[in-house]
Amino acid sequence: MAEIKNKIKMKASVSFPDECWESIFRFLGHGRDLESVSMVCKRFLTISSQLQDSLTIFDATTMLIPKLFLRFSRLKVLDLSYFNGNLEGLLCQVSQSTLDLDTLNLSNQRTLPIDLFRDIGSKMKNLRVLICSNIGSLWDSHLMIMAYCFPLLQELDISFPLISEATDFGISKLSLLLERLRKINFSGNYLVTDQSLVALCQNCMTIEDISFFNCFKITQGGIANAINFRPTLASIAFNIKKRRIHGRGLAPMPINLDLIDSLKSLKSLTCIDLSNSFISDELLCSVAECCHSIKKLILQDCCNFTFSGIYSVVSNCPLIQCLDLRKTDFLTDHCIGKLSMFLLNLTSINLSGCDQLTNSTFYTLTRGCPKLVEIKMDRTYLGEVGEDSDSSLVPVQNTQVKSLYLGQNILLGDQSLMKMASICPNVELLDLNSCGSISGECVVDVLRKCREIRHLGLANTGVKLLKMDFKVLQLKVLNLSGSRINDEALSIISKCCCGLVVLDIQGCNNVTTKGVKEVVESCMELRELNLKNCDFVNDNFVASLELIRPSLRRIITNSYVGV
Repeated sequence: MAEIKNKIKMKASVSFPDECWESIFRFLGHGRDLESVSMVCKRFLTISSQLQDSLTIFDATTMLIPKLFLRFSRLKVLDLSYFNGNLEGLLCQVSQSTLDLDTLNLSNQRTLPIDLFRDIGSKMKNLRVLICSNIGSLWDSHLMIMAYCFPLLQELDISFPLISEATDFGISKLSLLLERLRKINFSGNYLVTDQSLVALCQNCMTIEDISFFNCFKITQGGIANAINFRPTLASIAFNIKKRRIHGRGLAPMPINLDLIDSLKSLKSLTCIDLSNSFISDELLCSVAECCHSIKKLILQDCCNFTFSGIYSVVSNCPLIQCLDLRKTDFLTDHCIGKLSMFLLNLTSINLSGCDQLTNSTFYTLTRGCPKLVEIKMDRTYLGEVGEDSDSSLVPVQNTQVKSLYLGQNILLGDQSLMKMASICPNVELLDLNSCGSISGECVVDVLRKCREIRHLGLANTGVKLLKMDFKVLQLKVLNLSGSRINDEALSIISKCCCGLVVLDIQGCNNVTTKGVKEVVESCMELRELNLKNCDFVNDNFVASLELIRPSLRRIITNSYVGV
């Protein structure tokens, strides 16, 4: 009977149109989630391969490149930022392929293969996004060749080169050639001045997103002029120097009134990032006055403003979804209570380093922000309840919260963590790195209560998970680096967390080859293993792991990164 049913199912699958299977596979998800599907039959392999639209290349993948390009013929995104091999040879293969890329990431490369840009540009005329962040050196000639070879670019990232020789000449030429440019990040190019910023805003008619951190030759007056040329900007990111030399001492850099006035013209602004800046309440009030469409406000590591400035923006901009106030040290639980009344659309908040905030802030946010998905409260006063908190307010369960970053809270104990887990039962990412007061028993109870956890961070803790006696099939990423984990604990993890994809045991000196091998043998989906600073690791051991689990793509040691 079972054989007959199987035959019927097989016939049904054969007659099912490819388009229907594609819809089903898209629902299942891209990448690793489709690996098991691709192994069912050749037809599923073909269909699932057509859905793969992005590919990241590592060093040991080089020999497979031609086959990968043939298999994933619909690739749109190619990421070479982790590749340390022969870049020119690899890009030759890219230019000779039939790929029609939308995005190419060349970040972290020592040099840019400018000569090959012409070949790639002639074949891939639809390249829309080019990312060249953190490259060895950047020159004006590089910028001009990029613009000539990829005239349809809409997004360009040339941020933070190790050696920047790019000047106003190169940026100005680029601005004249890239007519469709919408987004550019040239942060860290310290030779450029106001001229570059004004040229981009004046010449690129479609520019709407511009970032220029650490470009300290660009003045506040220059920023004001650029904004006046392009008041339709939707996103702007820059930092104002915190201090300047004044006689023999240091004095704050005053905020230019023209800059404050220019911000009022940005009626379409949805994102402003002023990280690591010397700002003022007047500047924030100018944003609050006219930029009511703001969805993302980033003020991390800023100084010289008060709660009045933040309150002005938050109370006048009801659409804020992302709020980053990292290291705003004057914030208290009472302040967060006042702000939360206006944060009904908030999805992400970063309060890390705000060392006056206690459990009361966590309860206020989860109760008052119904759309909240992500909370970052590293290095706060979690574990304590604020003196001015309202004890009559009962914590309310928030099933929307998916990510909790609670690391480096040395006062956070089992009782507080369990209460937070009860409030956020659907959490998928939980980071507890360096939370020394958390016990292994508590973490096990949290895993039992929050069955959707996919990413668990226990780095630099004493947690061992020895009392786990149930399956945690959803857990995919486990970070135990610098912890006191041992072989006994790894054995339990291998049995209970057999769906692991990424395991980090960097610097875990209490584990041995026995424990690591047991995990590799049991966790059939394991793709990445970090063994840095583990004394027992050598080339022979790495080779033995690759034999046990050929699908293990990355084994990271002090001297080796295997794929």
